[in-house]
Amino acid sequence: MHLVLLSGVSGSGKSVALKALEDAGYFCVDNLPADLIGPLADYALGLGEPKVAISADARSRESLGRLPAIVEKERARGSEVRVIFLDASDESLLRRFAETRRPHPLAREGQALPAAIAEERGVLAWLAEIGQRIDTSMLTPSQLRGWIQDLVVTDLTRLALCFESFGFKGGVPLDADFVFDARCVVPNPHYDPRLRPQTGHDPEVIAFLERETQAGIYIEDIQRFLQRWLPRFMLEQRASLTVAIGCTGGRHRSVYIADQLAERFASDYQVVLRHRDLKD
Repeated sequence: MHLVLLSGVSGSGKSVALKALEDAGYFCVDNLPADLIGPLADYALGLGEPKVAISADARSRESLGRLPAIVEKERARGSEVRVIFLDASDESLLRRFAETRRPHPLAREGQALPAAIAEERGVLAWLAEIGQRIDTSMLTPSQLRGWIQDLVVTDLTRLALCFESFGFKGGVPLDADFVFDARCVVPNPHYDPRLRPQTGHDPEVIAFLERETQAGIYIEDIQRFLQRWLPRFMLEQRASLTVAIGCTGGRHRSVYIADQLAERFASDYQVVLRHRDLKD
């Protein structure tokens, strides 16, 4: 069985992610207590459903503490188990709750929303460390759906190496393991009126950046650093590692550098490529 356990803070996009898993052929159940994961997996197999996705969050806090043991039990009986944790900045969560006008599930009468968000973070902090973390703060629903679907097709027996471009003006991704800053190293195509509306995928921007010696040297330095230290992360049996490349707006330099790194590592690692600030 392929079993995906989805969790995260309220407002981070769990409903969107669960729908993406459903579209990918998973038998999905929302807000299930952890103690019922095993019985549900048996039930799904009985129905001929080999792919199951379960969403669990702080509303089931009483049983969440038993989740690591349940995961190990499922793996011991041969299930492929993936834990995904969705996160978002407090600012993003406050905006989303204001837009939807729905109450926070942990909010008690008279309690302010920031206090409820902080309480939930405390409940789920340990869970964020055992799952593959995705920062949804700056993502559109279509981006999140694509990222989830890309993630679940990766091989759990191999390290998934994710290269993510982003713009510093939107904040550093919460899920980044390494962050590299291209702003002071590579000239910004944004200041060329012809290149400004384009992105790091366009031939003219690529040609501009390839003429800049610093860009090639910077890419080679990151490549050597990762080649030296990635084996250590593999020894720790990490499921994924996110390398974030940032520039000012996340549209030119960081996109180009992330593309280049993904291409260089694709033959040796399982590579996932993400561009946070290139909207659909």
